[in-house]
Amino acid sequence: MFESLTDKLELTFKKLRGQGKITEKNIDDALREVRLALLEADVHIGVVKSFLESVKTKSLGQEVLQSLTPEQQFIKIVRDELIDLLGGEYRELDLKVAPPVVIMLVGLQGSGKTTTLAKLARYLRKDKKRKPYLVPVDIYRPAAIDQLKILGEELELPVHDSDPAVSPVTLCQQALETAKQRFCDVLLIDTAGRLHIDEELMEELSSIKNTVRPHQILFVADAMTGQDAVNQAIGFDGKLGLTGIILTKLDGDARGGAALSIRQMVGKPILFSGVGEKLDALEPFYPDRLASRILGMGDVLSLIDKVQQNVEQKEAVRLQQAFQKQQFTLEEFQLQLQQIKKMGSVNSLLELIPGAKKIASQVDTEKAEQEMKRVEAIINSMTLEERRNPAILNGRRRLRIAHGSGTTVTDVNRLMKQFMEMKKMMQRVSKMGVRSLFSRMPNPFQ
Repeated sequence: MFESLTDKLELTFKKLRGQGKITEKNIDDALREVRLALLEADVHIGVVKSFLESVKTKSLGQEVLQSLTPEQQFIKIVRDELIDLLGGEYRELDLKVAPPVVIMLVGLQGSGKTTTLAKLARYLRKDKKRKPYLVPVDIYRPAAIDQLKILGEELELPVHDSDPAVSPVTLCQQALETAKQRFCDVLLIDTAGRLHIDEELMEELSSIKNTVRPHQILFVADAMTGQDAVNQAIGFDGKLGLTGIILTKLDGDARGGAALSIRQMVGKPILFSGVGEKLDALEPFYPDRLASRILGMGDVLSLIDKVQQNVEQKEAVRLQQAFQKQQFTLEEFQLQLQQIKKMGSVNSLLELIPGAKKIASQVDTEKAEQEMKRVEAIINSMTLEERRNPAILNGRRRLRIAHGSGTTVTDVNRLMKQFMEMKKMMQRVSKMGVRSLFSRMPNPFQ
């Protein structure tokens, strides 16, 4: 989403880096470029103005002007201001209230409320060890009730059997009692939406709020809608009093202005961001991490989180033992591929690694994804014996594997060559330590 903004900011910093000394004129020129980049990203004009004023005031301080690396100081100031713009410190979803904690999701049609509610339920169960109870009350769109029931089945979580003939307020009352009886400690309410804000919708939501007294009212904002999402959030907040925001579709190709404007314009914290269609694609929102990504600095902490969430500890130990005993087979290699796939696409992983954006531009990531699928298909076409003992792969076996995987014998041979090179490298590291691996590698700085 922020690719265009990131490119423009990096170009601005590069121009600044070429100056021998930073002056007020240099800073004005740089801020002019930053201003254009933010406006092109659809950031609210008022937000852009206050952001630039704050950056300029801090940039003109003596500490920056007299610094040996003034451009780095300038980048740090921009990063700090971006973090502040996005909300400052990380804000965790507050669940500190007598159970069941009532959480109400609101927003317009098409923002992704129903799917987001299911994602939030998964997060609460997996990460917070909670027992959510899901309540669909969008009686005007029966498909929404069915959709949440299907998602609940997929997550193996209870969903209230909402009757479209019953009013949303009554459904919420019934669901609250049922949640207490079933000892569920979180009640998640999927409310109705509209194509635009109207008085009838707001009266219904206000009645639900007054009846079940939700501890959290979260606005689901579609980041693809830009400034419209900001205006919608302001409207809902004025009528209901929001406690937080969930940004959806942050993995899209929009300009990102909503993400950079909504916190300051609405005054409510962004608690989560949706980064994909799958039910595990909901992440806690960290302002500092997103600011680093916007500035092209990567996000190592989020990468570590992905590894911890997706790599099974038992399988990681198995791989480590195979590595130490020099018993790395195609079975372990397949296991590695599966772990990598769980963490997301090659593109999404490269975005989190500092400096890897240049690598991503030079590498055909789509081709890399296809190659990974081809390798997995080849290994899946092998017998268990062949995976554990690749030495038995003669010409006849390789031909059978190629036919079974829809590839060629050349593809199978290339995989085996790559695997043997990897195995030799691992054996060398196991015997002589990591230093031996780097001693064989060319110096990239020469």
